[in-house]
Amino acid sequence: MNKIFIIIKREYLSRVRKKSFLVVTLLMPLLFLALMIVPALLAKNSSSNEKIVVVDESKLFANRIPDFDEVRFTFSDQPFDSLRNTYLDKGYTGLLHIPQMDLVRDPNIVYYGKGQMSIMTQSKLEGKLDAVIEDIRMERAGIDKSKVEGIRSNVNIISKTGKDEKEGSAGLALAIGYGSGFIIYIVLLVFGMMVMRGVMEEKTNRIAEVIVSSVKPFQLMMGKILGIGAVGLTQFLIWIFLIWGLSFSLPLFFAGSDLTTAQSAGNNTAMMMAVKQISVIAQSADWGMITFCFVFYFLGGYLFYSSLFAAVGSLVNEDPNDAQSYTFPITLPIIIAIMIMFQAVTNPTSQVAVWGSIIPFTAPVVMMARIPYGVPGTVAYWELILSMSLLIIGFITTTWIAGRIYRTGILLNGKKPTLKEAVKWIFKNN
Repeated sequence: MNKIFIIIKREYLSRVRKKSFLVVTLLMPLLFLALMIVPALLAKNSSSNEKIVVVDESKLFANRIPDFDEVRFTFSDQPFDSLRNTYLDKGYTGLLHIPQMDLVRDPNIVYYGKGQMSIMTQSKLEGKLDAVIEDIRMERAGIDKSKVEGIRSNVNIISKTGKDEKEGSAGLALAIGYGSGFIIYIVLLVFGMMVMRGVMEEKTNRIAEVIVSSVKPFQLMMGKILGIGAVGLTQFLIWIFLIWGLSFSLPLFFAGSDLTTAQSAGNNTAMMMAVKQISVIAQSADWGMITFCFVFYFLGGYLFYSSLFAAVGSLVNEDPNDAQSYTFPITLPIIIAIMIMFQAVTNPTSQVAVWGSIIPFTAPVVMMARIPYGVPGTVAYWELILSMSLLIIGFITTTWIAGRIYRTGILLNGKKPTLKEAVKWIFKNN
């Protein structure tokens, strides 16, 4: 055990001390922050400030089309034919022509502009025009709009589960399940590849021959898996801390903007209500069970797949094509797991989701997509226990198999082993 700890320490420190570790660790949260800030800044600073002149030949829409976002409307009594050729010279960016209409059929309203109207602007404008036409139709039909609004219903189903009738949120469960499953999916691929590259590096540099003279190959493999896993976990925790800290700096990027100063009074109340609502929804989740299962499947999935990636690393030499052909059978179940997860987050009780959360090759990703929906309830205790037990058994089995392959493959150089030979190594006595 002491030798494994020494290998873990070596793997951990040798990677943490690299400049690449520091660069990636610091750049990833900044990239994440940029993904949140840049779209907002682009949306704020690249506003179109469109000025659209409206020629309403029907005389039905006068002053009934409100401005929205950065789009401003001006109604003109000038004839359409003459304005059509001069609206750009007058400083307008577009011309909206509303012809005569009988309101029985939907009108053909045409927009003329220097460029194509954006899909968001077009969608909002169509909605506002539809609303005006509906109001006029109700007025002419003698229908009281206030009564219609009173008739309309907005049903909100409250979900209460279990004997204690705890209130839950399907949206929150979907978000947690999708986020947790996707994180584990990334961990399995990225850190598994790190283990494989680490084994390949030692094999090609002939380092393993020196190390194996002092420790058993199985101990070397376990030390490498746990050491690289500790590096990944450290990096992951630093990312969470930095992203959490940097997220508080987001208001600084928008401080002093017209949007912030002009709407701050109204937005504060809406923000407080939204935060309160989110807080109530967040309390409905069983965070203790979710955290426990996430840590278990995070570590269990990593250990399960890392042993397989380590075995592949011991089989290949310098040729990257060999690594690609050997890793495909390992990465394929991970890809299948993320595909099943897409269904599991929307239908967690389907047969595909249930069995996908039990089979060890897909359980780390799929089960975490189902857990937020409730244990017990959506996920029965027997399903969770069976899934965890099979994952533990799977890890032990794959570690044993990988260790047998690793024992011979790590010292094999110059020759490309076949899968048939690798199977013989598993059952080799010495």
